[in-house]
Parts: sequence; structure tokens; C-alpha cells
Amino acid sequence: MSSKPPQHSNELLVSFPSNHVLQITLNRPKSLNAMTPQMSDDLKKVLDWFEDEPSLWVVIVTGAGRAFCAGADLKAWNKDQQSGTNNEQESIAANVHGFGSISRRQSNKPIIAAVIGGAYGGGMEMILNCDIVVAAHDAKFALPEVKRGVVAVQGAIPRLARIAGHHLASELLLTGMTVSATEGQNRFGFVNTVVSSSEVIPTAVAIAQEIIQNSPDAVQSTKKGLLLSQRHNFQEMVHTHVWSPESKRVYKGDNIKEGLKAFAEKRSPVWKNPSKL
Repeated sequence: MSSKPPQHSNELLVSFPSNHVLQITLNRPKSLNAMTPQMSDDLKKVLDWFEDEPSLWVVIVTGAGRAFCAGADLKAWNKDQQSGTNNEQESIAANVHGFGSISRRQSNKPIIAAVIGGAYGGGMEMILNCDIVVAAHDAKFALPEVKRGVVAVQGAIPRLARIAGHHLASELLLTGMTVSATEGQNRFGFVNTVVSSSEVIPTAVAIAQEIIQNSPDAVQSTKKGLLLSQRHNFQEMVHTHVWSPESKRVYKGDNIKEGLKAFAEKRSPVWKNPSKL
């Protein structure tokens, strides 16, 4: 790597389980990894660094202990509400990356969620904006905001509506019901793979390793296309994508030459880190 991770508190653990792969672990296990301002700030700093570090191609996000993330710290939120110092609308609008700096982050690099235990509220909003979700058999998911008088406004509503469709999204969002990992995979469609708890991290790492076998230029341009498809119709998406900086880097860079040459020579390609955009 050309740089080191930024300074962060012990509410976040940073590791590198494989070449080109970053792992971020939410580390407040006694509080079920409920989000704090410190943890959110740490996530923003580390993820912003990840975005800018050419040697890191994939990130895995997980939680320590019995939960992925229980969402917001409701006790602290209650104090703000009761004291009249709340400014939720302003803070949500100002936080461009959303809950935990993930739920609305528009990253061109793949994000894998490795879920052990519960992902509730903001925690589920985070995983809904990840590209691949690996969950333990006993993992639980819920958007229970309506049960507490609040709203899943950090990105879950449009993301879940696209993934599951209006009616299934409504069932989760309007009832606040809890669903299993199997339901998340087979009925609602936001879980990719369900494995035993002990296999969640190894499976996530294995998927990351599959991704990094491919050209990082091509992977990041493909991810850009997926993001654009959420905002544009078919023709606009294709046109915007093909003229994007990510596409230019693909077609003018070294990795496309290496990939095609390796195919002609019947060998595995040796990819270079992408150039900064």
C-alpha cells in the first residue's frame, strides 16, 4: 500500500485478510455495535482512505460479537429529543454518505457485508447499500424504525423497493418485522449467501478473492455502471457510463492490454493497481 490507514478509535478494527482486501470490523460488541458519532466518523475516514488507495480493491464490513450493527444509539437519540436539541433533518441531509458512512455511499469499489447476528435499523440500511451480503444462518434483519416513531430515511426505502419490489418492501418497512437470513435471501432478495457463523468471514474473503482475480479497472467501471443504473434510464445510463472517467481508464489503461494479451498467450493476467481518476 502507498499509505497507512488514518488514525481511528478502538470502536473500529482495521485489517487486511488478503491482498488488495480491506476488512473493517465495527467494535462495540457490548452495545451490539450500535452506531456512535465516533464510530461514524471513524468509518468515514477509513472508507474515504479506502476509496483513494489504489492498492485496495474490495472492502469487507462486519461486526464484532453477537451483532453486525443494532442501528442508532436510541438512548442518546432519546436524550436529544427530550432536551429539544435534535436536528435530525439537517444532519441527515448534510451526511452525503448516509448512516455509518455506508448507507448512501456511492463507491466505485465493491463492498461486501459479512453479517453475524442482527442487522437492525441503520445497520440494515448499511447492508442494503453493500454489493454482496454474506449472512450467518441465524442472522436477523429488520427495519423497526416505525416501532420507535422514526423513519428508515438513510437510504433503505429506495434501495429495498428496487431489490424486493414495492409490496415486499412495504411489508418490511411498514410493519418493522424481523426476518431471517433465509427469508432475506429467498423472499426479499437482499442476501446473496447463507452459511454457518464460522464460515461468514472466510466466505466473504473468498468472494473478495474471486473479485480481485479480475481487472480492477473493469470491476470499478462495472460498479460505476451499476450505480448509474439506479439514476438513469437505459440509454442515459449506457451513454453516461461509456464516457465516464472509469470507462476511459479501462479503454486507455494498461490492464485491458494485459487482459487481452494474457488470453492470447493462454496465461493468467497480472493486473496493475488502477491509476487515480
